[in-house]
Amino acid sequence: MALLAEEIIEEWLNRQGYFTIRGIRLGVNEIDLVAVKFRSGEKPVCRHIEVQASMRPVSYISKLPKAARRTGRAANSAARSQEELVEGVAEWVERKFHATEKRALMETLWSGEWSSELVINKVKSEQEVELIAQHGTIIHRLPEIVRELQRKIFPIKRAAGSDFIDLLQMGATHNKTL
Repeated sequence: MALLAEEIIEEWLNRQGYFTIRGIRLGVNEIDLVAVKFRSGEKPVCRHIEVQASMRPVSYISKLPKAARRTGRAANSAARSQEELVEGVAEWVERKFHATEKRALMETLWSGEWSSELVINKVKSEQEVELIAQHGTIIHRLPEIVRELQRKIFPIKRAAGSDFIDLLQMGATHNKTL
């Protein structure tokens, strides 16, 4: 599901005029998407986007904090205190967006400011999403992105992922005619 969601997000970005790189490998880590838009006479807009597109979430987005895992608890344990949730989110944001190797790579692409953005579908905890946003992460909802693609409001009408988007929209079109 994650790769399909990433393809949808990449098409959404491309239609807005962003140049994208998807699935940048950094050892065992990965950056889901980077997107850059250049406009004459303006500073480039640079975006780092991570995608969590669960259909049936059974766990939190973030892991249990390292300190709690050292006691033998499972990383994806759903049983956690408020303090553990706050700490786990802080560690997740650091690892996903601010890790040294990720920042260094992004500096090679553009030495200016990069946004931190998360695309989600369904989540176990809206509170966790609010905590992630409090770290300066912009939150996008996958269903809203799909609706934007259906409205075709972008300067670029089709990009590399157009066939996949057409398949998604075929179901919506077919249901309207029935």
